[in-house]
Amino acid sequence: MSMSDKIGNKVDEFGGKAKEAAGNATGDDDLRAEGKADQVESAVKGAVDNVKDAVGDAVEKAKNALGK
Repeated sequence: MSMSDKIGNKVDEFGGKAKEAAGNATGDDDLRAEGKADQVESAVKGAVDNVKDAVGDAVEKAKNALGK
């Protein structure tokens, strides 16, 4: 995962936390839910990026082991 992807995911996560907090403070259930959804989306993106990195690393190791 690139550094910009990591930063983007953190920005989305913190934005979601801010929305959730604002929803809690104002009693706005829709805003609170939107904030939680943003946090989940950020976590999923991060997990997918981590899997991509792991697969890429495994492919590189396999290539190196085969001398390619």
